[in-house]
Amino acid sequence: MAAQDPNGAAWGGPADMSAWEALMWRAEADPRTRSTGVLLEVLESVPDWDRLVAAHDRVSQQIPRLRERAVEPLLPLFPPAWSPDPHFDLGYHLQRVRLPGPGTMRQLLDLAQGILARPLDKARPPWEALLVEGLQDGRAGYLLKVHHSLSDGLGLVQLLSLAHSRTSEPGVHQLASPPASRPLLTPAGLLADRLRQRVSDAPSAWIRRGDDSLKLIGRTVRHPGAVVGDTIRFGRSLRRVLSPPPAERSPLLRGSSGFGYRFVVHDVPLSDLKAAGKAAGGSVNDAFLAGVLGAFRRYHEHYGVPIDLMPIGIPVSLRTSDDPMGGNRFAGARFAAPVGEADPRARIEIIREFVLTARAEPAIGFLDLVAPALSRLPTAAIIELAAGMTNVSDVQASNIPGMGHPAYLAGARVTGLYPLGPRPGVAAMIAMISYDGTCCIGLNVDPAVISDLEVFETCLREGFDEVLGLRKEQ
Repeated sequence: MAAQDPNGAAWGGPADMSAWEALMWRAEADPRTRSTGVLLEVLESVPDWDRLVAAHDRVSQQIPRLRERAVEPLLPLFPPAWSPDPHFDLGYHLQRVRLPGPGTMRQLLDLAQGILARPLDKARPPWEALLVEGLQDGRAGYLLKVHHSLSDGLGLVQLLSLAHSRTSEPGVHQLASPPASRPLLTPAGLLADRLRQRVSDAPSAWIRRGDDSLKLIGRTVRHPGAVVGDTIRFGRSLRRVLSPPPAERSPLLRGSSGFGYRFVVHDVPLSDLKAAGKAAGGSVNDAFLAGVLGAFRRYHEHYGVPIDLMPIGIPVSLRTSDDPMGGNRFAGARFAAPVGEADPRARIEIIREFVLTARAEPAIGFLDLVAPALSRLPTAAIIELAAGMTNVSDVQASNIPGMGHPAYLAGARVTGLYPLGPRPGVAAMIAMISYDGTCCIGLNVDPAVISDLEVFETCLREGFDEVLGLRKEQ
């Protein structure tokens, strides 16, 4: 469990992917459903290369998942499993480049776009890191490219906490004993092993199902009204969760695809965003979403296409303190967002009500129930299914609680930490990580849909400025 694993040796969870992770992994073949993202760190100085290599070697030994690759069973009857990469090469996963002059932030973002566009090698552990030297003012950039099957945003922050230090001084590192290495798996061997395990576990599984059935029967006999009521409530909840949001896609943002990336970053003081949310009875997350909606309202007004509602998707974390570090524990919620509401206070109030309602839905994690069956579908069917689930939204937005203290990478202080997430069939993926008092916002937009980046960046600044204006009312 996370609280019992301070060294992170079990980061990533069990050997078998969850059915939900298997779906993301198998949908990677198509750019529309690719779920690889990039985390961009801006460093105050250039870290010592030898020290950086040694740190990656140490962390990848301490966290075995970083040296494991995904092995698919010969038939997709079971999810992929993680197995040690017998040819793990740190020199492949960690590299460095230098930006040409003048070394602007725009050049760094353009480089990051190209890194994300290149598919990961599925025969290797699904992560890559790149040190980028030559940034203006003696700074550097660090790009960490990770497939979503390894971890959700909160799990990634856990990894960053393990891999970074709180001081620039070199520490004395003594590796804790990692868990025993897992056996090397092959597609045929994995299928045979899981089939044997299924047969071996069948009697106990039948007993468990029988016990569960008897318990349900007993509860039904004792409390028939409660059982019927729970069933009806879940069914109604499932209908709400599955129904698309009551909002048409924006005429400005339709036609988005998984092809092409354009990155934008923006900073907002955490204390200011928190105060703005509090002034309207909301949270930092509510204020963040209100700023995003303000940006898109201004963008639509600029082009003379005002809209009242816009469908957006947001993740809802299902993670508890008992869950292992890393891995994925989230569900998706879809929202008819009040993009046409000019009053930021009213936007925050509407967002707050939706988020609280979505988290309380009994069926919010329904995909965990159906994912095992869906993951056995042919890859082409999984891709079309995943594409259909995402193309009902114009935007996806995610807020990831981060680190409240300065972090150092091989002696270099991190000054910015920007999540640049995958953009599965939507016009923009907008994510925020709080870091050392700053909300670092990263956007991955479709350049074919949002073609005038200068206009959009102006709308983004103004959208957040109008929300931050609420803090003066505190």
